[in-house]
Amino acid sequence: MLRRALPRRSEARRILLGTLLSAIGRGLTLPFLFIYLTDVRGLTDTRAGLVIGWYGVVTLALSPLGGTLIDRIGARRVVVPCLLIEAIGTGSLALVHSTGSALLVMTVIAIGSSAIWSGQNTILASLTDDDERQRVFGLNFALLNLGIGIGGMTSGAIVDTARPGTFQAIYLLDAVTYLMPALILLTLPGVGHRLGKRRGVDEPSPGGYLTVLRDRPFRRLVIFGLILTTCGYAQVEVGFAAYAVRVAEVNPRVVAWALAANTVMIVLAQLLVIRRIEGRSRTRALAVVGAVFAAAWLVLGAAGLVSGENAVLAALCVVLCSAIFGFGETMLSPVMPALTNALATDELRGRYNAMSSMIFGISGVIGPVTAGPLLGAANGMVWVATVVGGCLVASLVALSLRRLLTTEQDGLATTTPSSPTPTPAPA
Repeated sequence: MLRRALPRRSEARRILLGTLLSAIGRGLTLPFLFIYLTDVRGLTDTRAGLVIGWYGVVTLALSPLGGTLIDRIGARRVVVPCLLIEAIGTGSLALVHSTGSALLVMTVIAIGSSAIWSGQNTILASLTDDDERQRVFGLNFALLNLGIGIGGMTSGAIVDTARPGTFQAIYLLDAVTYLMPALILLTLPGVGHRLGKRRGVDEPSPGGYLTVLRDRPFRRLVIFGLILTTCGYAQVEVGFAAYAVRVAEVNPRVVAWALAANTVMIVLAQLLVIRRIEGRSRTRALAVVGAVFAAAWLVLGAAGLVSGENAVLAALCVVLCSAIFGFGETMLSPVMPALTNALATDELRGRYNAMSSMIFGISGVIGPVTAGPLLGAANGMVWVATVVGGCLVASLVALSLRRLLTTEQDGLATTTPSSPTPTPAPA
């Protein structure tokens, strides 16, 4: 299954290696930003949520520009500088000491990350054929989470809220790992150039973001993604970590082990899931993702209910929540980018991928800002009910997308019709 999932071109394989290396650094810091800002640097919950939300605002504002630049000058000229900026910003988190400095550093990080995701997806799409693209995106995500899991397990054994230096060390290490994919891309001079053909004076413009937004199927896909990520991914850094530590009352290291369980699930299940969903409806797979995410949050809610009576069971529920969430990710990761690029054209591929990445920017604003107040209501149960309900609504939106897609766009296997018998030419 691994050999079948690997892309045919060696350049694409090297891009995947860069994903793995940078993800290790990301895993060192992913679950601890909220805890770092509050328990180590002394920010209030509200201010920490606003700082993280500000990152989403800046990313959202700059993502459209990134997509435009990718289409006009090529992805490599955008991704390499962004990776360098991201490295500088991530390393600077070690120096944060106030709300103002945190806002400044998160602004730098947001500038760097605003075009990395869309740029790398555009590069991978340009290096793969339609028949392998869904598998490659799934493998890319598996490597991403493998790296995050390795980093999370490492940081779980290092970080200590009583020793700020342990947090500073992981942010500096994270900065170094962002340089790896940049170096790999620099060794591939033929990769990441402009995809669309240069048009002549009399040729019509391929359009811009208005053209992308007029694409009704893609617009529906964006709505699905906004709901799902707001109630899913956007809750990992704030809602999940805060609920686990404060409501379920587990040790912060349990959060790191929960992310490790997430990684184990993805690594073990991703290739099998890729094989099982190939040739099947992508919209149905997206609907299942919403249901799986909802089940994961219900298990986390159970951890809060049993924490006072059985600490071990509460910790197990936290770990199980992350593992269930990971299973849903194995379906979302290959389908979402593959469907995005199935709807895109080469001239607007950067903008399509930028719009897809903006989903995470918008949810990154809504999720952290709303998680704090919701967690404070009814001992976190209001937050649990909100994210569960949101994930189920996303499933309904995914099912409504099916009628807007062609059979090929929905990923269904089709049989090639037999050629009709040719009619003899008249004498």
